[in-house]
Amino acid sequence: MSTSADGSALFLDDLHPGMSWETRGRTVTETDLVTFGTWSGDLFPLHFDEEYAKRTQFGGRIFHGMGGLAIAVGLEMSLGWKVGSVIAFAGIREWNFLEPIRPGDTIRVWEEVTEVRPSVSKPDRGTVTTRVELRNQDDVVCQEGLWVMLFRRRPNVR
Repeated sequence: MSTSADGSALFLDDLHPGMSWETRGRTVTETDLVTFGTWSGDLFPLHFDEEYAKRTQFGGRIFHGMGGLAIAVGLEMSLGWKVGSVIAFAGIREWNFLEPIRPGDTIRVWEEVTEVRPSVSKPDRGTVTTRVELRNQDDVVCQEGLWVMLFRRRPNVR
């Protein structure tokens, strides 16, 4: 596991492939399911109707896939090492929903830097690609893929 020793921001110049982090766990609640479904408008019966959900391949209600992704972003950002160094979330590539997340599951994020690419046209920045896994309490990977973030370089590095 890698992190800044004091929890401060890591910049493009501080990162290299192989660095990794893991977040704390967060239990997905019934309130999370209802809130996400309500504000997103995704009221599909698989999430809200237990009798319907029992008859599916999942055998019961599951949390929204995109809700899991949203929680993953929040968990990852709570580590604090991107505050002050990230310019923008540039993209998500190859995101896969592998296993369901259910109310009551405790999920956490594992992340590893796979690529650091300084910009040729804008020397004050570059992109960092990370492999991200959203794992449950049994260490099962529920979702995974690549996130691309636009990072600042350290102000004194060019």
